[in-house]
Parts: sequence; C-alpha cells; structure tokens
Amino acid sequence: MRVALVHDWLTGFRGGEKVLDALCEVFPAADLFTLVHVPGTTSPAIERRRIVRSPIQWLPDAARRYRSYLPLFPFAIEQFDLDGYDLVVSSSHCAAKSVVVTGRTRHLCYCHTPMRYAWDQFPAYFGADRVGPLANRVLRPVMARLARWDRDTAGRVHRYLANSQYVARRIAVYYNRQSTIVHPPVDTAFYTPASVPVSPRFLMVSALVRYKRVELAVAAATQAGVGLTVVGDGPERAALEPLDGGDVQFLGRQSDEQIRDLYRSSFATVLPGEEDFGIVPVEAMACGRPVVALGRGGALDTVVPGRTGVLVDDTTVNALADGYRAALAQSWDSAAIRTHAEGFARERFIAGIRQVTDELLAAPVSHVW
Repeated sequence: MRVALVHDWLTGFRGGEKVLDALCEVFPAADLFTLVHVPGTTSPAIERRRIVRSPIQWLPDAARRYRSYLPLFPFAIEQFDLDGYDLVVSSSHCAAKSVVVTGRTRHLCYCHTPMRYAWDQFPAYFGADRVGPLANRVLRPVMARLARWDRDTAGRVHRYLANSQYVARRIAVYYNRQSTIVHPPVDTAFYTPASVPVSPRFLMVSALVRYKRVELAVAAATQAGVGLTVVGDGPERAALEPLDGGDVQFLGRQSDEQIRDLYRSSFATVLPGEEDFGIVPVEAMACGRPVVALGRGGALDTVVPGRTGVLVDDTTVNALADGYRAALAQSWDSAAIRTHAEGFARERFIAGIRQVTDELLAAPVSHVW
C-alpha cells in the first residue's frame, strides 16, 4: 500500500510537526508533500524521507515569507499529483486537507484546526492595527474567498480526526462534518519530573504571535507581583521586548533540554490564550508541574482544575493575576500531575491513528464518516 503524508509547511518543529513526526512512525515508507520546506528545521524522521514541495517553494524569500503567499495556497495544494497512492493522510491547519485524491484513494485528515485567519481570527492576524488600514481592507475579501474555498473542499476528506473537543466543534461548524478525537502526542519519555528546586516563578513557552496573549501573561505577572520567564520567538517580539523588565525575562528560543529544565524548576506554566489543543501545558504536566490556563479551547481537554492546574474564566489581567495567586496558594501533587499527563503519551496517539486507519481501510472506499 502506497501512503502519502501532506503537511502545510515545514519551517520549524512546533506542535503540528510533532504530530507529523509521530505519523512518520506509523507510516515509515510514506512520501511527504508540503507547500514549503526549510531543510534542517524539523526532526530527522521527517527530514530523511522523500519530500515533494509545491511551487510556493520557488517564490522570492519563501523560506521566511511563505505566509505572504497565502492567497496562492489553494492553487499550490491542488497541484500535487497523488494519483499513485492508496491512502493520503493530511496534517492540516491551513490548506493540506484540500489536496485532490482519486476515487480509489482514501483520505484521512488530522485537523489541528480549520484555518483561524480565514474564519474567526482575522482581526488577530490581519487587523488594521496589525497590517495597516489599507492591507486590512485588501485582505478582507481575500480571506473571505479563502474561507469559502476551505468550506467547499471539506468533502475531499473521507474521515476527520480532531485534536480536541474544541476543534471537533469547529469542524462541525465550519465543515459540517463529524470527527473522532485523537489527542496529539506528547513525549512523556523525554518530559519527566526531576528532583530539582522549584522557584516561585511562572513560565510561558510560546511563539510570540498575537493570539497567544503574551502581553496578558506579562501584565498579570506584574500585577500579581510574581516572576515570569517567556521562552520563544516570533513576529511580536519587537513589540513585547520593551515589557522585559522588573521580574519578567524574555529568553528567546531555547533547546528542548533547556525548556525541560524550565518546566521542572518553574512553579507553573502559563497558557493565557485560547488554544486548539496546546501541547506545552501537557509537557509541563509531564514534568510534574501545574498549569494556569484560560478555561477555554483545548485546555478543557488537558487541565483538571485543582488537580493539575488552575483554569481562569476570563481574558483579563485581573483574572489571570488571580490565577497566579491561586496556583501559588495550593499544594500540588507532582506524581498525580505526571500520571494525568501520561494519558497523552505518544504511544496512545500512535495506537489511535492505527485503529482509525484500519477502520478507514476496512470500509468501502466510497464511505464518508
């Protein structure tokens, strides 16, 4: 059986790429198709397979500015020749789910989320304060067309997998399709507790982009009078760095080993924005430390209030500052937090993917879930 994996773009090793890395273990001989690939930015398991890139790859400065070519993604993703494959597995948060397959090919989509910027988060990505009034007006109809295309191509998938209950609801709303929840893999063999001193500082590990709400985490830490360490990089870094002062530190990119050390030694990890799933909180819990998270989105799948962390009910500075204080006031059972995180282990993800794949292949090729 010939299998193809399709992923939106390969320019780093974030949550989506960690899912793809596990899919490479399930399908070790699969070819990989992607819009843009920057060599050396992902895992060895991804880098060593045959990678087919789209025409976007050859556009000016595509390695850094690939998002600027977003209006071309529908054309580019539909150019992939998948006629020789029996199974296509797409890992999609943008356009990958819209590849064209033949009538004899089954298509399984692991949906990280229907594309945020085309549906409900346009202001966070392309608001006038972000790109300027003129670009905002130009991009609004472009994103509306992209949303219609995203909706109209939803039927190209035989079966959807969602990474959380929140994303399953989004798939139902925007695609009018049912989905099966398979939580993303967390490397619980790497992220483990350790007998190290725990400081009263909080930690945020995140891409520095608008919807992650880093500025909220910083303001709340200042109001609560607690220390905060921020790990990560991104387009919002220049705007956020002036906030670096007092007891707030921006460390930029760190290695996995350094991040693990920070998980272990920080009092709790913070998730102030609404995430589709959020692997970072589970990595922190695998290290035996609690989480302070907004009580929406994927955090509802991963954080157990009072046992593995604190859920905050609003996106205000006061609410998050109260969350910091509530976490500090509670005694946490590291072993219980770790046990909970083990339910999201990589092995469970792989078993879930194999089971769903077997079900898909056993059904008639015309069957749609």
